[in-house]
Amino acid sequence: MKFEVRPARPDDVPAIGEVHAASWEAVYAPLFAPAFAEAGVRDRRERQRALDGLVAALADGRLLAFSYTIPSAEREGFLEILSFYGHPDGWGSGVASALMAGTVAGVERVHLWTLRNTEQSRRFYRKCGFVETGASRTRDFGDGQPLAQVEYLLVRK
Repeated sequence: MKFEVRPARPDDVPAIGEVHAASWEAVYAPLFAPAFAEAGVRDRRERQRALDGLVAALADGRLLAFSYTIPSAEREGFLEILSFYGHPDGWGSGVASALMAGTVAGVERVHLWTLRNTEQSRRFYRKCGFVETGASRTRDFGDGQPLAQVEYLLVRK
């Protein structure tokens, strides 16, 4: 399968919302109470998004994955991946690897945080060359039940 990886466009925003909602529902919703998870899926589908820092990955014209990056506020000179989501329909297709390659192209230092209990995500980041730093923190998604996150780095050159 051939993938197109490019900066997101205004007309991509609804599809990005669908990808975010479907991925979050499959991976994260089971970690929360049903009502909170349902609201989280709805929020991700309807969220307004600025395009700066958004990268889209498409297969056969269908948007299947996206990433969102900013200059890191925690690590000087690093890019931080704040969001990296793939629609379950694209899992195993290679679209996430294509997206990661496009997201980090030309970048020497990148970091991200991911939930400790999402082994699928952690395996993927390791496969892409990221290494766990040993740093951890908790994140409260708004339900008052903080979840543990771990940090990963990718340093090239």
